[in-house]
Amino acid sequence: MRLVAGIAALCVSAALASTQPVQAQQVITLNGAVQFNDDHAFTKALVKFEELVKKYYGKPVNFVLHKNSALGLEKQYFEYMAQGKAVDYAIVSPAHMSTFSKAAPFIDAPFLFRDLAHWNKVLDADLLKPVADEINQKAEVMLIGYAGGGVRNIFVNKPVANLAEIKGLKVRVQGAPIWSKTFQAAGMAPTVIAYNEVYNAIQNNVIAAGENEAAGVEAMKFYEVAPHLAMTQHAITIRPICFSTKTFNSLPKELQDAIIKAGKEAGAYGREVESSEDGAKIEALEKAGKLKRVPFADRDAMKKMVDPVMAAYAKEIGADKIYADIVAMK
Repeated sequence: MRLVAGIAALCVSAALASTQPVQAQQVITLNGAVQFNDDHAFTKALVKFEELVKKYYGKPVNFVLHKNSALGLEKQYFEYMAQGKAVDYAIVSPAHMSTFSKAAPFIDAPFLFRDLAHWNKVLDADLLKPVADEINQKAEVMLIGYAGGGVRNIFVNKPVANLAEIKGLKVRVQGAPIWSKTFQAAGMAPTVIAYNEVYNAIQNNVIAAGENEAAGVEAMKFYEVAPHLAMTQHAITIRPICFSTKTFNSLPKELQDAIIKAGKEAGAYGREVESSEDGAKIEALEKAGKLKRVPFADRDAMKKMVDPVMAAYAKEIGADKIYADIVAMK
């Protein structure tokens, strides 16, 4: 009788077990966020990330990418990821990470990179890992890949082609102190003006110039008041693909591995897309007669003037080792 009862109990247990996986094996859903539409390089990079995760994981997983600022702006995305709520992955500017890491905004500071080739080598060599580690530790957000690639130049209301011609140039710069310090070191007269006031400031001769990548020049129509683009190539944007550490820790190991691999590759894809589109936008504006590129002869000399300021700033924020490694990268 005991044997019969035991077999019956095992049968019941087996029957129950066979029904449990159906309920337990819910498909994981990951929520992403981006401020832009399907045509933007950031969106394209995040879509590629989704494709690669699915490819490497090999099991069902849902991705929901909220576009056109449906969940707010990048600053909010970062806060949501830190909390492990609402947003699991997104592309966020390093400037929005400064609350957690002083070194974060430094990773795309002016005159940090010699050119796109140098920029790509730095990213491929993972030289920014100490910054990523600090952000993960303090904000619980992982930097799993690096998109970006927009090259910033100076748009100005007159042609300027060398250091002598930019001496004393009244140029609008971003609010972070390192921007004013470096532009001043190069002999210009930098000033901080709200982004949406730059057009009128140039039109009214309050300033003569500003600086931006092609997408910004195009979107804000800066070429209408400053049709000369001095090719200083003084900065190259870095836009990390971020992932919530809280979410990551809750996922199966196989999915974690897929996310890490896909993040790196999607970042490289995003860099390729943005850097190629950057040049195409400038060419289109030039062909339309809206903008004229002006070769800048003293870019290397300008960087040498700025290097001591960058080194001092890196030491001040505790990023001197990172800065030295970036400079040494050949």
